[in-house]
Amino acid sequence: MKRRTLLAAATTVAAAGTLSVAGITSASAAALDPSLPPGGNFDLSIWSLQLPIGSPGSPETIPPSRLRGRTGYTNPAYFWTDANDGSMTFWAPEKGVTTPNSNYARSELREMNANGSAADWPLAGNHTLSAELRIPSVTKNVCVGQVHLGSGGSSTKPLLELYYRPNGDIFLGTENSPAGGQTLHHVGNVALGQHWTYVINVTGNTINLTVNGNRTSYGIPSSFNPYKQYFKAGSYNQSSSESTTNGAKVKFYRLSVSHS
Repeated sequence: MKRRTLLAAATTVAAAGTLSVAGITSASAAALDPSLPPGGNFDLSIWSLQLPIGSPGSPETIPPSRLRGRTGYTNPAYFWTDANDGSMTFWAPEKGVTTPNSNYARSELREMNANGSAADWPLAGNHTLSAELRIPSVTKNVCVGQVHLGSGGSSTKPLLELYYRPNGDIFLGTENSPAGGQTLHHVGNVALGQHWTYVINVTGNTINLTVNGNRTSYGIPSSFNPYKQYFKAGSYNQSSSESTTNGAKVKFYRLSVSHS
């Protein structure tokens, strides 16, 4: 198995140094260094970052070469390390620069390959995105993890999106076909501001989702078979307005990708 783990800090810490929220003990938070940029705590060499700034229809994108390492990129408004807990923090306002195919702003990582090219993997095989996170604020709805369609056709849709709402409800949205249409599945509830975990696994024509240890599975229609995919994670705000103060803040304490 080829595993790419984004938490670079040690994961073994004394019990006194762990963080317990909503029944989840987070050694990850205790291992993060709040004095470092996100690239100092997380291996960002396999991600690019899209920000809600830039020119209309063309958001600014930060490549892996600028994100990685102890002197990596940080942005005090949209992408930074929390000074209290070391989390990799994303902020996406309701008003911001969007891509041509979306009305919503985002501060979001896009999976890349180690050589700097864009990740683009087939459904065949075993592909996993794992995370520990919390959402301290969200106006209406935020997408915190995606499997997005890559090459293989003209569709710009996601295969799936994982959503979080202010009342704590977590939904998985699965696309009905590359042409569009999404089905929502309620997969859990975690109070605003509390830690939770997710694992998104795609293997063949099956999606396996685990939220706080509870696993559910969903079929992938054969119409997606020609397409390759890639992972995304961060704050993809699902509401828009003229407000730059309303939006979604998402904090990650652990994030990893594996392919086999």
